[in-house]
Order: sequence, then structure tokens, then C-alpha cells
Amino acid sequence: MPSRRTDASAEAGKLAPYQRKRDFERTPEPKGAAPQAGETGALRFVVQRHRARRLHYDLRFEINGVLASWAVPKGPTLDPNVRRIAVHVEDHPIEYLLFEGIIPRGEYGGGDVIVWDTGTWEPHETDDPAAAVAGGELHADVHGEKLRGRFILVRTGHTREDENQWLLLHKHDEYAVPGWDPEDYPRSVLSGRTNDEVKADPERMWRSDLPPAEASVPVADGSGGRAATAGKVATAGKAATAGKAGAAPRAAAGGKAAKAGGKEPAKAGGKEPARSSGKAARADLSGGPGKAELAALDAMGGAGGTWEVFGRRLKVTNLDKVLFPGREGEPPVTKREFIGYAARIAPVVLPYLQDRPLNMHRFPGGAGTKGFWHKQLPDHAPDWVPRWDNPDAEPGESTTYLVVNEPAALVWAANFGALEWHAWTSTTERPDLPTYALIDIDAGSATTWEDVLVLARLHRTALDHLGVRAQPKLTGHTGIQIWIPIERGPTFDETRKWVEQLSKAIGAIVPRMVSWEWDVHKRGGLARLDYTQNVRNKTLVAPYSPRPAAGAPVSAPIGWDELDDPSLRPDGTTIRTIFERLESRGDLFATVLGPGQRLPPIH
Repeated sequence: MPSRRTDASAEAGKLAPYQRKRDFERTPEPKGAAPQAGETGALRFVVQRHRARRLHYDLRFEINGVLASWAVPKGPTLDPNVRRIAVHVEDHPIEYLLFEGIIPRGEYGGGDVIVWDTGTWEPHETDDPAAAVAGGELHADVHGEKLRGRFILVRTGHTREDENQWLLLHKHDEYAVPGWDPEDYPRSVLSGRTNDEVKADPERMWRSDLPPAEASVPVADGSGGRAATAGKVATAGKAATAGKAGAAPRAAAGGKAAKAGGKEPAKAGGKEPARSSGKAARADLSGGPGKAELAALDAMGGAGGTWEVFGRRLKVTNLDKVLFPGREGEPPVTKREFIGYAARIAPVVLPYLQDRPLNMHRFPGGAGTKGFWHKQLPDHAPDWVPRWDNPDAEPGESTTYLVVNEPAALVWAANFGALEWHAWTSTTERPDLPTYALIDIDAGSATTWEDVLVLARLHRTALDHLGVRAQPKLTGHTGIQIWIPIERGPTFDETRKWVEQLSKAIGAIVPRMVSWEWDVHKRGGLARLDYTQNVRNKTLVAPYSPRPAAGAPVSAPIGWDELDDPSLRPDGTTIRTIFERLESRGDLFATVLGPGQRLPPIH
């Protein structure tokens, strides 16, 4: 893999043409920090839909610490029969990867900009993409939200006057889609909004006078609306701001927090508290495989065989392969144990997956390798496996999804290498309307576990104040997620805006804990309250799903009272300990299976 960044002093000079063209006292664009030497990792790319004097798309590849950039008037396409004109323009700073907003009129490139696509890429047949660009031909294997496959950029100009003229084309490969038009997909992959929506109501602006990690700041609307929202939710959590600015006491807001097994907290705002009483639905484990079935799995040889379970005959393979490394003092988790877990937990997790398309996060090589998303149900899946054909699938998108409507389907997915299970928040009946609103407290590199708990308690207080029923769960990694069951009706856009309003109000209480940057490298180590997950076909990990880490931790539901338990850890429950927890506390997440709620206005 080529190094991301090389000679910092040499690369810093590459930004001089970009910086000369811009007045950073006026434009919100990033000025660009000096590249850091020696950083390695997947190279990134971005395509921005940019409405300046004329609409065009800006294609940018990360090469040697800057973004090598081309303006593509008609935009990139997956159609292998189309050649696009591309104009090689000045290199842009890495911080431009996630720039979305408005460049003022009169400034260079004045107009509105959205992040139309982004992802990672690899140069093909070269370890020196900068030399390939200098030589006039770059082959790039692209892994984006919209763009996939191999793109080729070829210089067509050979004189000083036209040396910036290039052509962009897509190879005839498995990702090629004849007739594919970028204008059919006008929304940002970052915010889910169109250029018109960004122009009408920009959410963020870039402060060029601040360090990159702090430069993206919210835009006030001039009417006090957003500030008023933050203030009113903050009123419900005044106790959270006691002490030092940006920090909250451990038992944040709402009076003395309930201890595990203690009494219910007081009503908030005159409404019934949103949290559960701590009495969970009894987890029915009787529907899982019996002792004889589990013994049959244990008795199979390492190569595998046919396992009869849940009335199905499933082919299982490579049973002794290690999928999860062991924690200290513990043996690793083999594929045999993982498949057994999937079968045992299937009756519990089934209600959260049923009638919902499943995005599989596959790790065929195990949790120690790089995983990838697999949404399309493969042709070799058995005929009995439940599935859904997406009638709205666009060319190049997945058309047929696995739907876990029976326990054996989850066992099939586990054998297929799906270590993580991500079900849609909408059902196959109405895929355009969510039935859950999602809150994702995503810890940063400098975020302590105590910080995560503070943010979760603030959400607990705010939801209590609003009278909204919700349930938290551990991510199995470093954070906490909260699911809110909603009645069918609000669109994804409306649901996302509600969660955004709530999260930004909470973030305003503890601003030193939270960043709103999408790119983890630009958050300054702070946590992110990620409301952008409330988009069709974007998902959070399902309850009880394993996570790809040592010991096979699971995304375990918790009671609100456990936020005050000093022994709570985000990855403390594993596939080996979850059943004891289910026996003692039941299925705490069953509260989200109740009737959907109407999301109240946040005043």
C-alpha cells in the first residue's frame, strides 16, 4: 500500500496555488494544514457536487498528503461506454475531503457544495500514484458509496496550453452500469441533503482561522431558533453543567440517579419517565437448539458437514477456524462456537431482524482481518433462505437482501462469515419509512468511558423530559447507542432532523466533549453524536450481534439504571456471557418492540 504522506515540506508547497486563489477571511473553505509525514492507511477520495457558475463535479484523490483534483463537468459515471471531460485543477488540502457548505459569491468557485460521494481507493499497477499522474495516466480502484470499480484518468492535452485536459472513463468490470447518470443520485452521502437544501439552510461553516480539528462550527440561523432549542433541552439537564465547563458529574441531571435494582427516578417535566422500569421481558431461550443438536455440531470434524437445526439442513464449514482472538487467559473463539452462538441467540434476536433487510458485515478471514459489507444475497444461497427484492434498487445497487424471518437464516449468515448483523430501521413493507430513530454516541480517541456515560445520561434526562420511550445498548466497542421506537409516518429526513435537533441541544451543554465532524481524523479525539445514521439503508449494529474484536463482545442491551453502575464496560459482555445476563435480567431491549411513538416537538 502506498504511503499516504511523504515529504511534508515538499507537499506543503503544493497547496500554494490553492491558497493564492482564496481569501480565507471570506471563504469557509479549509486553508489546509501542513501534511504530516509517515502516515499510512487506506487512501481516500471524494466527489463534490459543486454549483458554481456552472454545475460540475470535483473528483479528488488523496495522493502524497494532498487531494489531486479534477473538475468533471458532467460528473463521473459507471457507464463504461461514456468518456467524460476532466480538467486537472490545483491540489486541494486533505481537510477538503468532507467540505460541504457555501462558498461566498465573488470568491473563487463561489456556490454551494455537497459531498456527493466518498470512500477509499487504491492505485492500480503502481505504488507511486503521483508519478502516474505526472505521466498522464492514473488507474484507480474506487470503493465509494455510489462509485465502485476501476476508473481511468488519461491526459489528452500535450501542449502547455492544454496540458490540464484529461478524459475520465470507467472500465468494463463487474461494477459497470450502462446508462448510469450521476444526476439521478443528487443527495450528499454526508448529510443526506441536496445542493438546494444546503444552500437554503447550511448547517456548518469552516473557520479558516481555527485548527482543523476545531474549524467546523455550527451556523446560527439568526433567529435564535437553534440556540433556543439547545437552551430548552439544557434546562432539563442543568445539573449536567455543574462544576467545570464542558464536564458533568457522574450522575448527570434528573436528580439522584437510580442505582441498579433501586427505585424509579422521579418524573421529568411532569411526564412519565421514558426509561424502562428495569423489569425486562423474559428471554425465551427454549426456542434454540437442543442439547442433541448442539452436541451434533460439537462432534463434527473441522472441515464441517451438514447440521440439522431449526428444521433445516445447513452446510457448515471450517469449524475449527479461529474467528475471534481470545482475551487474556481465555481461548480464542472458533467458527464452531460462533455458529453455535448464532443458533442459540437466534430466537432472542429474531424480533429485531424480522421483516427487515439485513446488511451483513463479513469477516471471512476472522476478526483480525479487514471486513467488508455484503448486502446482495448471493446466488448460491439456499432456496429456503428468506429474501426481499428491492423494487427501488437503482442500477449498481443491491437488488436482493437477506431477511432473517426464521432462526436458521441467521445460522446461514454466520456460516457465510457475517460476524456483524445490521438490520434496516425500516421494514420490507415500507422501506421508505423508519420505525426507529437512532442515537449513536460514538466515542473519539480522547473520549473516556466516563464521558460516554455522561452523554448517555444527558440523553436519558432529555428523553425523560420529552416523555419518549427509548432503550440503550452497549456497542460492544467503545460507545452507547439508543433506539427509539416510532410510529410509521415520519420520513428518514424528518427523523434525522429530530435526532439532530436533540443531539445538538445536548452537545451544546457539553461542547468540549463533542465534535460534529464526520471524518474521525478531524474530530480532535472528541465524541460524535451521530444523527446521520437515520438514513435509508444506513444501519447500526443489531442488539446481541457480535463485534469483530478479541473475545467476541456483543452489542448488549442495558437498563437505564446501569448507566450509574461503575462496573459497566462497553465491551464487557461477550458471546460466552450474554446468556447468563439474559437469564438474570431478561431481554432489556424488548421495550423497543412496543407501540411506536410520535416524536414530540423539541421546544
